[in-house]
Amino acid sequence: MVTAPPTSALVVFALVAVAVGLFVTEVVSPDVTALSVLVALVLLEPWTGVGPQAALSGFASPATITILAMFVLSAGVQQTGAIRRLGALVAEFVAGDRRRLSTAIVAMTGPLAGFVNNTPVVAMFIPMVTELADEVHLSPSKLLIPLSYASMLGGTLTLIGTATNVLASDLLDELVGQSFSMFSFTPLGVVVLLVGSAYLLLVAVPLLPERIEVVDLVSEFGLEGYLHRVYVRRRSPLIGLSVAEAMEELDVDVDIIQIVRGEETLIAPVDRTIEQQDVLTVRADRDALDAFVALGALRRLPQARVTERELVEPEGLGTLVEASIARKSALAGETLRTAELRRRYTDTVLAFRRGGDLVHEDIADFEMSEGDGLLLYTTQETVDRLRSDGDLLVTEVARLPNHEETFPPLFETKAPLAIGVVGGVVALAALDVLPIAIAALAGVVAMVVGGVIETREAYKSVDWEVILLLAGIIPLGLAIQSSGGAAYLGELVAAAAPALPALVVLGAFYLLTGLLANLVTPVASVVLVLPIAVETAANVGADQFAFALGVTFGAATAFTTPIGYQTNLMVFAPGGYRFTDYVRVGLPLQLLLTVVTPVAIDLLYSV
Repeated sequence: MVTAPPTSALVVFALVAVAVGLFVTEVVSPDVTALSVLVALVLLEPWTGVGPQAALSGFASPATITILAMFVLSAGVQQTGAIRRLGALVAEFVAGDRRRLSTAIVAMTGPLAGFVNNTPVVAMFIPMVTELADEVHLSPSKLLIPLSYASMLGGTLTLIGTATNVLASDLLDELVGQSFSMFSFTPLGVVVLLVGSAYLLLVAVPLLPERIEVVDLVSEFGLEGYLHRVYVRRRSPLIGLSVAEAMEELDVDVDIIQIVRGEETLIAPVDRTIEQQDVLTVRADRDALDAFVALGALRRLPQARVTERELVEPEGLGTLVEASIARKSALAGETLRTAELRRRYTDTVLAFRRGGDLVHEDIADFEMSEGDGLLLYTTQETVDRLRSDGDLLVTEVARLPNHEETFPPLFETKAPLAIGVVGGVVALAALDVLPIAIAALAGVVAMVVGGVIETREAYKSVDWEVILLLAGIIPLGLAIQSSGGAAYLGELVAAAAPALPALVVLGAFYLLTGLLANLVTPVASVVLVLPIAVETAANVGADQFAFALGVTFGAATAFTTPIGYQTNLMVFAPGGYRFTDYVRVGLPLQLLLTVVTPVAIDLLYSV
């Protein structure tokens, strides 16, 4: 018979309920919720058993340190161009074959994500995938969710595959004095990756709808009726004005994006001066165009159809760029008017895409949100700034047909050094020469000293929200344990399911963790469920290590929502997806792995 829970456990359960509610509703950001939980644990110390020192232990946790270092190591590999070079090799392998393309994406992304943080892997692969999909006349909607899912599955191959793995190892060590080694996950991870990859290739790719048609970016964003050319006549009042002054003077919803002047084609930054006989390429709806022509004493050129090629050619001056609002971008909640995007980047936003909806009118006052897609016209130089600043995720850059990206000789770059450093970190940790946190920090030092990444870029590469989330949420796991909450729930599960095999109980914990991961992030789901799962394993006579594996792998299955994991959100706009697409493809995969993973754990580790 299970006794009533202690008062201390009830207090912690109430705190958990409030935290889960805040995580789900995002009334405040997850990192702020986590730090609020940390403060509440100390204020309620008589019940939680967590004092100031224990509450701050998350900041000194090996998990937090390791994850911080892995962000920098991944950014170092990315900056060397190694992943873009890999994309060029894939393009050669694909050679126009659709099946080869989908196979190459899944087969390459999974193993790579086992050793390099999957977020930058997906960020670098999105442009490659969209361009290669265009070459084989396949909708990118067929490939981008599989790209995200493959990266999540690949993260289960090694300890450093995801932040969640490192955190789970640290928690397990605190709970039972046993932690995961570098390759503890690998046998099970290989099974999960193979099963998941087979599902992605045989089921997901055929099942996904073609949300985005295989067309150029102008057509993809529905801009055929919104791009026009006008001629600057001799008596136009715009002559001598800068582009910014002209648009302010006429005060209509028009953007001047390009100037054709004789044999020259010029991108139109706000300080470019308009001259007589210029041909202006403008973005405007029909009414705004009529007003612009009338007020500016211009002449419309109705036969001049503006295509992607005409905007990109001559190469090197201007280009079309598809991007999306990055997770936790400073642009979220801003409008083009308040963010002054054109002045910051010398670009013009031509249209927005939110899910399957396109926005062409009054875009200056459109409030941007995470995951929104944008079509920009800008310079090639600005593309590099967009990639490095982090507020926008570049997902496709328009290029002329038969364009081939050139790379310097491999050994004239820092790529071999960066890859060698990551390999060294893995080897040092795997051979128990150094703890993983120390090995990862040594790798960061090696990359900075070796010139792979600058100190300023290293700091920028860290997702500080994740670090604060970890540091704030780790003490909650300690409170669940020290308050008696984990022991009580473990007894409750054991008493409620005396006739159930341990394998079924493991499957239930796997499914619970996966469902929570879709709502409150994988990190939070592990902190909430792992102490209870370990305690339950002890109560039912099962292996605690096996149950910890089940929870850790369950957290990697946030497949059914775009917000469950950040790579899902990253592909949302480029793929033109709807929320239901993740449920349609992700839920069957999640249920499939709910059966496969516990059975594989039992066969490999004996539940």
